[in-house]
Amino acid sequence: MKQEPVANDVDALVRQRVRGLRVSQGWTLDALARRCHISPSTLSRIETGHRRVALDQLVPIARALGTTLDQLVEPVGDDDVVIRPEPHQWPGAVTWLLSRDRAENGVIVAKMRLSPNPASPTDQRVHPGHEWFTVLSGTVRLLLGDRVIDVQTGEAAEFDTMTPHNLSAYRKTAEILTIFDRDGERAHLHDS
Repeated sequence: MKQEPVANDVDALVRQRVRGLRVSQGWTLDALARRCHISPSTLSRIETGHRRVALDQLVPIARALGTTLDQLVEPVGDDDVVIRPEPHQWPGAVTWLLSRDRAENGVIVAKMRLSPNPASPTDQRVHPGHEWFTVLSGTVRLLLGDRVIDVQTGEAAEFDTMTPHNLSAYRKTAEILTIFDRDGERAHLHDS
């Protein structure tokens, strides 16, 4: 009997996700029904809980909604939604990781505080991947190959990290919000 509430919770979660994804697409029950070849009345009963959803129905529903079966049935794991970042320090920078290790697609979000630390073209590094950042405060000097680019508060930069690059604050401390991939995490945190 203890498994009954768990099954009911999963059913309720799936119903909520199906309806939420359908509504976010701007689709009526008829529109989704055409895409997954299930009658609108069956979909309505699934969404309202008047019918249990079967696995053979979930697969075409998930496909029609542009998601996976796993994403439809995955239990909610948001007991603690607050991220408490620990600072990673090295000369000229402090980084706080703002995404969990399980970040989808290997994308890492981080806040960095950069100190003025004049870099020379020989200080530039390369690594596989792509990087994006926006300046929250101050000015960031981006050395990108043979170019020197000053990125001001409110501006953003995006570049291929196979281009030699280096970031530093220009004249005074600067803070950025950055997104990089797993290769970027290794280069910015583990190799530093």
